[in-house]
Amino acid sequence: MIVESILLVFFALVLDFVFGDPRNKFHPTAWIGSLIAKLTPYAKNSSKTFEKLGGVFIILISSGIVLSLIIFLDIGIKLITFGYMQIIISVIVGSILLKTTIAIKGMEKHAFAVITALEQNNISSARDNLSKIVKRNTKDLDKNHVYSGVLESISENTVDGITGPLFYFAILGLPGAFVYRVINTADSMIGYKTDIFKNIGWFGANCDKFLNYIPSRLTGFIMILSAMILGNNWRKSYEIMIRDGKKTSSPNAGYPMAAIAGALEAKFEKIDHYSLGDGDILFTKDHVKSVISIMKVTSILFCGIVSIPIICVLSYLGWWIHV
Repeated sequence: MIVESILLVFFALVLDFVFGDPRNKFHPTAWIGSLIAKLTPYAKNSSKTFEKLGGVFIILISSGIVLSLIIFLDIGIKLITFGYMQIIISVIVGSILLKTTIAIKGMEKHAFAVITALEQNNISSARDNLSKIVKRNTKDLDKNHVYSGVLESISENTVDGITGPLFYFAILGLPGAFVYRVINTADSMIGYKTDIFKNIGWFGANCDKFLNYIPSRLTGFIMILSAMILGNNWRKSYEIMIRDGKKTSSPNAGYPMAAIAGALEAKFEKIDHYSLGDGDILFTKDHVKSVISIMKVTSILFCGIVSIPIICVLSYLGWWIHV
C-alpha cells in the first residue's frame, strides 16, 4: 500500500509536469465548478439563514456526488481486475485522477498568458487574463501591479492548486484531495463578501480557511527552502514571511505570498488591501520565471518532505488500508 500510494503521487506530478490540464470538458475540477454553478441559484433567497444553509448544501451535495463517483470507480476496478493487474490499474487511474486536482503547468500557462500580453504592450489583454486568476478589480492596474497580481497568484495558488490537494491526499487519499478541491473551487466561485455571495459562500469560504491553515504555512516554509536551493534570498524570504504573513485578510494567503516577496527582495501590493515585502513594486518577466521555478521545486519538495512521510506513517498505523 505504501509503495502504490507513493507511486500514485509520483506519477500524478509527472503527468502534470508533462501534459498539464486537460480541456474543461474532460476535467473533473471543471465539472465540479459547473455543478456548483448549477446549484448556486437554488440557494439564493431573501432569508440570510436560508442562503447560509443553501451554501452548506452546495458543499455537501457536491462532495457527496464526487465521493460517490470515486467509490463506484473503486468498486468497479475491484470487480473487473485481480492481483497485480488490480494494483497497476488502480495506480494508473488514481494517478490520473490525482493529477486533475493539481495545476502546476496550468498555473504556468495562465501566468504566461498575462506576461505575453504585457510584452506585446497590450495592457488591456493582460488585465483581462489576470482577472481569470485573481480576486480583484484589474481594469485600472498599471503594468507593475499586473505583474504583482501574477506573482501573488502563483504564490497563493501553489497552496490551492498543488500542496493543498497533495496534503489531503496524504491523509485521506483521493476522497480527501477531491473534497478539498470541491471546497477550494466553491470558495473561488462563491466565497466573496458581496451582497450576492456573502451568505451563500460563507460555509465554503470558512471551510477553505480551515483546510488551508496547515498547508499554507508548511508551503511557506518549503518555499524558503526552495529559494535556498535556487539561489534566491532565503533569509529575506523567512524574515518577510514571519513579518508580513498575517497582513492579508485571509489568515492563510499571506504566508506563501510573503515568502515569495522576500525571496525576490521585492514588494507585492494589492491596492487598499495589503503590502508584502520591501523595496519597489518593479517587476519583469524574469521575476515570473523565478517564481514559477520556486513553485515547481516547492511542489517536488512538498511531496518528499510532507506528503510521502505522512503516507508512510499512516500506512504503518494501518490507516491507509481504509483510505
